[in-house]
Amino acid sequence: MATAARARGAPAHLWIVGILALLWNGFGCYDYLMTRLRDADYLASMMPGTDPAEVLAYVDSIPMWAQAGWGLGVWGGLAGSILLLLRSRWAVPVFALSFLGALVTLGREILVPSGPASMHEGAAAFMPYVIILVAALLLWYAWAQRKRGILR
Repeated sequence: MATAARARGAPAHLWIVGILALLWNGFGCYDYLMTRLRDADYLASMMPGTDPAEVLAYVDSIPMWAQAGWGLGVWGGLAGSILLLLRSRWAVPVFALSFLGALVTLGREILVPSGPASMHEGAAAFMPYVIILVAALLLWYAWAQRKRGILR
């Protein structure tokens, strides 16, 4: 069965999921870069009504282990998306690292809320859960595709 799946090529759903994952994780990397580059205009556009200096003070207060998790989560997600599109079996462990990074960083934020109030209001309050869910679903999807023989 695995040989037949390889002979057919990549199914359409792999391309759809892979491209959506690339866009999703690409935005995560963009957000990471703009935050790390301390781009005040970007921060103001992402959190209207919040002083960018307040956001930067919050980012500076994040423990190093959580910052490492954030980087692992976003860059691992981007690498996992590329590996998925390349049909590489390495997408699974890379998505696992991305999920772990998201869980570490966002789990900390869920358990010990900090930062500007705008991060904990409205739709922004649900984003940590959405990000963790998407990371888990991408890991599961890659694992299922490897099991089916789609990833080589």
